[in-house]
Amino acid sequence: MKITTFNPMILSKNAEEIIKLFEELGFEKKHQKDNIDNKDITSVRMTDANGFHVDVAKIHATDKDITTMRMNVDDYDEAYEFLKGKGFKNASGEDRAVESKSAKSCLLISPSGFSIQLTQHLK
Repeated sequence: MKITTFNPMILSKNAEEIIKLFEELGFEKKHQKDNIDNKDITSVRMTDANGFHVDVAKIHATDKDITTMRMNVDDYDEAYEFLKGKGFKNASGEDRAVESKSAKSCLLISPSGFSIQLTQHLK
């Protein structure tokens, strides 16, 4: 398993406000994916002049913002099994991934409570 990118990600029902804040901090929208998993989820990748990244996703499943780490890998299944072996649990409560034409991902929660948004971009 190779990690291809690793950066903070914020999940929020108030994503527009967060995106505006990061724009004021010098970040620009670089990529946006809409209606992920046919659930009105939008994910925005932002980058600043120094090459730092932050992703902001609009979700409706929580009243509080969730700060996580996005970890892109070259082999989702291998990374998923590795993290499960370390005690991580899928936030969906089952072995389910969100899949689209371009990516496969899920939110995993560690035994101590931190989370990783595991993602593989499909070619």
